Parts: sequence; structure tokens; C-alpha cells
Amino acid sequence: MSKTHEDVKQYYGETLTSKEDLLTSACCPSEAMPKHLRPLVANIHDDILTKFYGCGSPIPPMLKGMTVLDLGSGSGQDCYLLSQLVGESGKVIGVDMTDQQLDVARQYIDYHTEKFGYLKPNISFVKHFIEDLSSIADNSIDLVVSNCVINLTPNKQKVFSEIHRVLKLGGELYFSDIFADRRLGDAIKSDPVLVGECLGGALYIEDYRRQMSALGFNMSYVVSNSILPVDNPALAEKLSHINFTSQTMRAFKLDVEDREENYGHQVKYLGTIAEYETAYAFDQTYDFPNGQWVAISGNMAKILSQSRYAKAFEIKGDFSTHYGGLNVKPVTEKPSGCC
Repeated sequence: MSKTHEDVKQYYGETLTSKEDLLTSACCPSEAMPKHLRPLVANIHDDILTKFYGCGSPIPPMLKGMTVLDLGSGSGQDCYLLSQLVGESGKVIGVDMTDQQLDVARQYIDYHTEKFGYLKPNISFVKHFIEDLSSIADNSIDLVVSNCVINLTPNKQKVFSEIHRVLKLGGELYFSDIFADRRLGDAIKSDPVLVGECLGGALYIEDYRRQMSALGFNMSYVVSNSILPVDNPALAEKLSHINFTSQTMRAFKLDVEDREENYGHQVKYLGTIAEYETAYAFDQTYDFPNGQWVAISGNMAKILSQSRYAKAFEIKGDFSTHYGGLNVKPVTEKPSGCC
């Protein structure tokens, strides 16, 4: 166990007793939870909710029957949310290294099994470092999620490598985390409070892109991107030269190019994703209105035809002719608050 691991276990196992103990908004939701998920959160025990720390809502659609892995599952809020979405035929695995958090999560398995009307649990919690998922088989997971946890690990490259290993072909990584506009100095990265507050381990966005590309995740898509202010005066003084953002990202285990190339593909959304009848916003670039043909890149054509989303879209076109790069609109940032 590294010094960083020890500091994080101390912070989340002993220093913090609830969300109210946090010094910044980095480990709080940066945007409102989607409306269709709120009734599901209401089914989760209050003890789980008060001890959960996350910076987003990394829950994509179309999860019925899926096998989902939550990295850094904490007290289990997202796992119990996902348990309802995958249904009794699906499976949710939560991974965490902190005994106190795992104890809370496991304590309520039977409670939620009964609450959700299931005959048997579809959820389990495993003690692991997220850099070592040795109990998870290769190519066995449909979706990996993580909520403001990857920033806490000292070896992010290993985390992404393990994610790539366990995902099925066509499987998805969908996670929320804190990013920085530069590489952080050693003093910041070794400060236990800054690390615990999800800032000291924030990934430089370009290093994230390089690490992912080296593993075969050639494209990563920004679902949301919010400016993250540091309001605590003592911490703000240490971090005044750094710009932080809270982002939700998605990537797929598929053979795609490292840029959005244009081969003339078009896609039509069929309106069949629950809660997204009018349109489905894939990320900050691609928005698919129901029944309308939209020009897409070759990468997006592969994603929408070779993943679980295939049954929700009609695609036309092939890769016989290349028309150059596909113009995409820039990602916009917006101020955000906590909770």
C-alpha cells in the first residue's frame, strides 16, 4: 500500500463521517441528477446516501441485464442505483479498499434486495485496490463506472489498463472525475487533505488522453464539463494557479481512430432508449433527435453499431470513401456548484 492509499483510507474511513465534513465541492455532484434517476435514489437507505462522496452522476442508459463494475464504490449509492437499472437478471460489482465504507455498503444488501422486490441479490462488494481487479475475469464486464475516485489513485495508468482488460469488446467506461489544466506539483500531490478532497490527484486532461490512447481507448467523449471553484480560503491559496473542472467522460473498448474522421456515415435515433424519447445526447458534440438523420464520424458509427446501443439506432454508410476530418463543435464549460 502506497502513502497515497494510506492517506485516502484515513480520510474516507476516519476523517470524514458524512458529506458535511468535506472542505470543498469537488467530491459533490456538480450537476443535478437526471430526473428519471431520482425516484430510484429515494429507494436507497439514508445511511448509504449520507456517507457517499461523488462528483457526478455516471449512470448511462440501456443497462437491463448488464454486468456493471463500480470502481471505488464507497458506501454503495451508485451500486444500489445500478442494481435497480440492471434488474434482477443483471449484476453489479462494487470495488473499494476502505473497510468502513464496505461495511456500510454490505450491511444493506438484504434490505435493498427486499426493497427492490428481488428474490436474490444482484449485487456484491469486493475489497480491492482499483489498480488491481484480479478477481474480475478478462472481457467479462459490459460497463465500468466510477464516481470521483480515479483521481485518488497514485497509478491511474494501471487503473485504465485494468478497465480495458475486464471490459467486453464493445463495453463502455463511463465515469465522473476531477481534471486539472496542468500537471500538479509534488507538494500538492502529497498533501493528504488536497488528495482526500479529490484535488491533489486530479488528472491533467492531456495526460489522461495520452494514457487512454496508449491502451487502445483512442477516443474519449465529454458528456459534461463544469468549472470547479475552490471556495475554501486555505485550500484556494495553495491552488490559485490551477483551473479545475468536474467532467463526466465515456469511452468504448473498440477499434476506433484517434480523431473523428468523416466517411459519410449517417445515423437515425429510433427513440427507444427509456427516458430519452425525444432525443438522446451522447456527449457535448453529438445530439441525436428522434427520427432525424445526423452526420457522424466513422468512430461514432462503430460505437453505435458495435455496442449495446446498436438496437436504438439505424446507421447507413460504409468506410469505402474518406472525406477528411469531421467538424465538431467545441466543448463548452459552465460554472457549477455543489449538491
